Amino acid sequence: RACNPPVGNLATGRTPVTTTTCGQNSTELYCFYPDQNLLHHVSPGCGQPRCTKCNANQPDNSHLPADMTDDFFANPMSWWQSAQGVHREEIRLDFETEFYLTHVIAVFKSPRPAAMVLERSQDYGQTWRPYKYFSVNCTATFGLQDDLIEEGSMCTSRYSDVVPCTRGEVIYRALSPANKIEDPYSPEAQDLLKLTNLRLLLLKRQECPCHSSGLVEKPQRFAHYAIYDLIIRGSCFCNGHAEESPGSVGFLREPGSCVGTVHGKCVCRHNTAGDHCEKCAPLYNDQPWKPGDGKTGAPNECRKCRCHNHAESCHFDLSVWLASGKRSGGVCDNCKHNTEGHRCQRCKPGFYRDRGKPMSSPEVCKPCACQPMGSANATFSSSWRCHPRTGFCYCKPGVAGPNCDRCLVGYWGFGENGCRPCDCARDCDQRTGTCFNGEPFFNIPIGGRIPDLVQTPTNESEEEWKWNDHEQGFSALRHPEKCVCKEKVLGSVSDFCQMKYAYVIKARILSAHDKGTHAEVVVKVKKVLKSGKVKIARSNRSIYPESWTNRGCTCPILNPGTDYLIAGQEDSRTGKLIVNMNSLVKPWKAYLGKQISDILRTGCK
Repeated sequence: RACNPPVGNLATGRTPVTTTTCGQNSTELYCFYPDQNLLHHVSPGCGQPRCTKCNANQPDNSHLPADMTDDFFANPMSWWQSAQGVHREEIRLDFETEFYLTHVIAVFKSPRPAAMVLERSQDYGQTWRPYKYFSVNCTATFGLQDDLIEEGSMCTSRYSDVVPCTRGEVIYRALSPANKIEDPYSPEAQDLLKLTNLRLLLLKRQECPCHSSGLVEKPQRFAHYAIYDLIIRGSCFCNGHAEESPGSVGFLREPGSCVGTVHGKCVCRHNTAGDHCEKCAPLYNDQPWKPGDGKTGAPNECRKCRCHNHAESCHFDLSVWLASGKRSGGVCDNCKHNTEGHRCQRCKPGFYRDRGKPMSSPEVCKPCACQPMGSANATFSSSWRCHPRTGFCYCKPGVAGPNCDRCLVGYWGFGENGCRPCDCARDCDQRTGTCFNGEPFFNIPIGGRIPDLVQTPTNESEEEWKWNDHEQGFSALRHPEKCVCKEKVLGSVSDFCQMKYAYVIKARILSAHDKGTHAEVVVKVKKVLKSGKVKIARSNRSIYPESWTNRGCTCPILNPGTDYLIAGQEDSRTGKLIVNMNSLVKPWKAYLGKQISDILRTGCK
């Protein structure tokens, strides 16, 4: 729910600033009538006035500004008094931060002013706006209608009567029937109630009627303003996200401060922070900050960013918020544990995701373990040392293995430039390049047959042709000079239509995985010209070549980093896109894409 901090006296423990104080430069003699004679309308005879001295430097004779805001129960007879003869006096109270005002009470020792203005500032005294004008005659003094006649007027004569001559009160209520506020944290309420400074401008003195009844003393000795108590009721400004100040419930007592001083710092709830709970806590910026709703009671809590325990703070990003359909706008700051991204959801370059650990684990990202000699520097993403999801390294020509630490079957001479092809029909010694069993080298044209592979002796062990340890690598697909494939040619329109391809896409080859018994190729789909039962989105996905030779070759040939036009069949049961020798696989050309689009649109009926 929305919270409300308790109301206290904002003047307690704070000293007002006044233009003058009696006895500031030297001792002044002043006169007044005793309280008991002046509490009611003047009856014949006011009694004898009393005269005494005021000196700001003598504690027993001083009447300083702080006497207005001391404890009025403990010191009921203390007051502040202005210098003699002044008509315009200013009393100002400066706060160290923003507060909410509820009402102001001033109890005068002297007669109340004939004209006075109560003003507030919301920018630490740079600009001022009136709360209320007070005058015996609002129209004559300020050109405003009296609120006794016109409800809601900015001026009132209610608190300007000369009687009583002492202990007359001036009261201002920020929330009155004329100022109806449904939500105390709305912009309209803040404009009315929030303040950083408050001041009273005393503009015109009034003389007590007793002065006309045979005055003995000099009139100027009665010519001063004097105030017993200045009470400013209000509370911490907490935007509906707190109901107490630091320390015990109620108000904080800081070292050297008075008991009951209302301090401006809030004990924030709802995952908010700041002196006024005016912002979200460091890790809770997934949606825009809002004040509590004082009308409905909705707390409008700040929501935690999803940083997977890899960040200590986040910030709100409007563009991310709008892009998500106003569901999430948090961007994590300074991701730790070798993670990156808006949500610290992926591993940094040079690290890969350990699938055996939860995403929130500090050890979820492991460093790539690539063999420096066998791994390639130039990949389709130059900052990647290994694949960020699998950890497989990007190998130099002829090199294989998850860490690029040995030659592919059919290659030899592991070194700085990778591995060289064997000059053999089959495999060779990986250190010397010597062909096994003295086999000759077959110079076979593209699409031709490989005699020794077709006519393999029946007693040969099948294990000899399998990849060791389910070996996986990338470079076999980058360097197809050892791969012999007969490619499908784009013939006539009728030939293309007869193939009844389930899908036609433009895709960039990202990486390939040697699975031993089959291959899996990761592509980025850039354009979907046709799709069947398997839904195809413009994103990363796998395709599955059916033709897979024991030399680590896919047929047709798919080179990482290259854009292809791929037309093939699908396995709707498993949701796989299939590539085989009947598929059409061509390096992408704009004219080729247009040609196929035209055939699909008009040719195949």
